[in-house]
Amino acid sequence: MPKVFKPSVKLTDNDVTDERIYRERRQIVKAMGFVGASSLLAKSATADWFWEDDDKKAAARRPLSFQEPGKYSTSETRTPFAKVSSYNNFYEFGTDKSDPAENAGQLQTSPWTLRVDGLVENPLKLDADDLTERFPLEERIYRLRCVEAWSMVIPWVGFELAALLRAAKPLSSAKYVAFETLYDPKQMPGQASRFMGGGIDYPYVEGLRLDEAMHPLTLMAVGLYGKTLPPQNGAPIRLVVPWKYGFKSIKSLVRIRLTDKRPPTTWNRLAPQEYGFYANVNPDVAHPRWSQASERRITTGGLFTRNRIETEMFNGYSEVAPLYQGMNLTKWY
Repeated sequence: MPKVFKPSVKLTDNDVTDERIYRERRQIVKAMGFVGASSLLAKSATADWFWEDDDKKAAARRPLSFQEPGKYSTSETRTPFAKVSSYNNFYEFGTDKSDPAENAGQLQTSPWTLRVDGLVENPLKLDADDLTERFPLEERIYRLRCVEAWSMVIPWVGFELAALLRAAKPLSSAKYVAFETLYDPKQMPGQASRFMGGGIDYPYVEGLRLDEAMHPLTLMAVGLYGKTLPPQNGAPIRLVVPWKYGFKSIKSLVRIRLTDKRPPTTWNRLAPQEYGFYANVNPDVAHPRWSQASERRITTGGLFTRNRIETEMFNGYSEVAPLYQGMNLTKWY
């Protein structure tokens, strides 16, 4: 269980809320000459925080068959579905926390194609049914730590990425795994407008070393809270890497490519001095504009609840430490 963090000075609500931090994060975008839509429209970060009809807002979601939580799941208090589905980053639908829930409802997730190719012996093309039926599903209750210093506990449903990669049979020359989000500006308005999409070059791309991708903690999530993913949370399939900051867990995947070269990643490409390729949760390595030593855990309290806890190395997933043995984790952040 996480330890309670006791600050040495008295904090106000403004000190502990993540809104300040995520708006600071968008100074990167402003420095490039772009302004997030929310800055001009002055939308409240609390809009749609509580919903009377969660499933209606989240669009149609269907129940999934899955195994109960296994050894990799935490017993910590889960973040309610209403908050998981209404407060998140998905710049393809806007830069405010409430934008994904407001703007992603029309995303068409069937038909869908996920390709696995590159340095593999057996390239794969999976359709929407394959994503939930080809591999046995299980529930994994993971901590999610955002680089903006807030965190959640989420019951994902999915399968290990390793199972998918084994089916594709990586070649011996493969060293990295590259990921790519759907590019469809008609459905994803943030991709069509630098004004709305934060100045990012789309499609969103991410990457892992092959050994990171093959670790049993690395999950391909197709659902949360027992049902298929809402569009705003990355439907129909997304990556979840629980020991890394949330921006590594790329959403709405259409391609996974194995390569012998380290692939470019969206936030590292945009601001390499702030967002490294590895992005491992590390309380000892501060972001250039805020500390990572503690985080605000979003659970059952209100938006401005002072639920501050200490950040754990690798987000508490110490079993991944051997992946980085001998590495300077300050240099390779």
